[in-house]
Amino acid sequence: MGRAGFILDNLIAAGKAKPMVVVMPAGHTRAATFGGRTPGGGERPPVDEFVQDFVDDIMHYAETHYRVYTDRSHRAIAGLSMGGSQTLNIALPHLDKFAYFGVFSSGLLGSFGRGRDGATNATAGPTWEERHKDVLDNAKLKKGLKLAWFATGKDDFLIETSRSTVAMLKKHGFEPVFNETPGAHTWINWRNYLHEFTPQLFQ
Repeated sequence: MGRAGFILDNLIAAGKAKPMVVVMPAGHTRAATFGGRTPGGGERPPVDEFVQDFVDDIMHYAETHYRVYTDRSHRAIAGLSMGGSQTLNIALPHLDKFAYFGVFSSGLLGSFGRGRDGATNATAGPTWEERHKDVLDNAKLKKGLKLAWFATGKDDFLIETSRSTVAMLKKHGFEPVFNETPGAHTWINWRNYLHEFTPQLFQ
């Protein structure tokens, strides 16, 4: 539905984007939820399985099986909806590995606002911001970050989550780009966001 292959091929053919390898893993694990609940009910496991799998296995596989650069300046990550939250959970704690990240129609799910069902997403214990204060305030890591890009539709049910996440990053000295577009939580927006985000990579 995202038409990512067509969008990227057309951008590259037009000379608007650099050739790149794009890896799209399945993001659904027991830890991939809205509001801290697993798909079958119950509480979120203590370790975010998707983050662990991505950092320990997926990145290593991609970088040892494809002819790609493996330095920070040639590595980007992006995601939409749940994948946008996962992007933040991967990129920010591992900011030494990513020079670009994009968040489409999302933010730090489980940290701000309310989910689709109206239940609060906040959980007991330290907030996401408190748990990651050291990396959020690390000026050295920010210097290598070339782009933090957010876009969310004004009618999207996660618009406040996006706004809160962007505000939190600004509070810690980041300079995120945030586009509030027309529309809601829809594929047409995500296609547009990919078309706008991709040409900014690896320039």
